[in-house]
Amino acid sequence: MKLATLKDGSRDGKLVLVNRQLTQATLVDAVAETMQQALDNWAEVEPKLQNIYTQLNNGEVLQSFIFEQAECESPLPRAYQWADGSAYVNHVELVRKARGAEIPDSFWHDPLMYQGGSDSFIGPRDNIVVSSEEWGIDFEAEVAVITDDVPMGINSDQAEQHIKLLMLVNDVSLRGLIPAELAKGFGFFHSKPSSAFSPVAITPDELKGQWYGSKVHLPLLSEYNQSAFGQPQAGEDMTFSFADLVAHAAKTRKLCAGSIIGSGTVSNKQGTEHGSAIADGGVGYSCIAELRMIETIRDGKPSTAFMGFGDRIKISMRDHQGQCIFGEINQQVIKG
Repeated sequence: MKLATLKDGSRDGKLVLVNRQLTQATLVDAVAETMQQALDNWAEVEPKLQNIYTQLNNGEVLQSFIFEQAECESPLPRAYQWADGSAYVNHVELVRKARGAEIPDSFWHDPLMYQGGSDSFIGPRDNIVVSSEEWGIDFEAEVAVITDDVPMGINSDQAEQHIKLLMLVNDVSLRGLIPAELAKGFGFFHSKPSSAFSPVAITPDELKGQWYGSKVHLPLLSEYNQSAFGQPQAGEDMTFSFADLVAHAAKTRKLCAGSIIGSGTVSNKQGTEHGSAIADGGVGYSCIAELRMIETIRDGKPSTAFMGFGDRIKISMRDHQGQCIFGEINQQVIKG
C-alpha cells in the first residue's frame, strides 16, 4: 500500500490512499482519519485499507481524485518518537578520518542513535527556513521506517515484524552548530531542526524483491541544484539493518505505534578508500558534509560550501522500471 497525508489546516492532516503510479488518491476517513489513527489500530485497519488500495489500482474507486504531491504533509506531520540511527558506518568513519581520529571498534556492533525533535515535521515540498547561512545548512538523504507498538527488549529477529511502513527522509542538519553542542556532552538540539519525509509512506511489500534482510536494496537519489549529487545503494554497506535499529531503540523502553526510526545518511564505500562523485564514476554522496570530509582527507581542507539561501535539494527513489516509489522530497532553503 501507499499512504499519504494531505494538508487540511489541522495539525495531523487527512489520510489518503495513493495508487501505485502516484497519480490518483482517495480519502479513507471511514477507516482511519489520520496516519496515527491507522497505526494505532493497524491490525484492524490494514486489511480494510488493502482492500481499498486494490480497488484504487484497478480503477474501481469512484471517489478518487488527482494526487498532488505539493499538497502533502510528511506522512506523519508529528510523531510520538523520531530516533535517527547511523547504520552506515562508512559515513561515521569518514567523519572521524577527516579530523584524524580512528573509529572505535564498538561502532561496528553497537549502533549510534539520537532522539530528534518530532513535534513538528515539515512537508516534503515545504521550504527549509533557516536564519543564517553561517550555521552550515546541509541535507541528509536517508530511509526510515515506522513501527507499530514494539515491546521492550525484543531482538532483531522479532523486530522486523513491527516494521509497518517505509519513507524517505531529509534530515536537515546545521553543521556549524554541531561541534559546540556535542562538546557539551548532551547531544544534538539546535543543530537538528525539523526534518521532512517523502510525500508517500509505503508498506514493505511494495518493494517486492528489493526489501530483504530489513534493508531497501535500491539507489537513493539526491539532486542538488539540478545536478545529480548522490545515488548510493541503500542496501549496501548498511552495517545495521532496520530490524537491528528498531531492536536497539527498544532495548530499555517500549516503542509506541507511530515511532519513526531513521537509517542515518546513506553512504557507500564504492570500492575505494573514500568514495567518489557521480561525475568521476562513483555513486556520489547523500549529504554535503561527506563530500567535504573527503576533500579534507584528500586536500587538507574542504572546498565545497554548505547550502545557501535559494539552493534546492530533491530526494527520491525509483524501482527498476523507473517508477518513482515514494514521491519526491523537493525543498528550497530560504531565510527565516
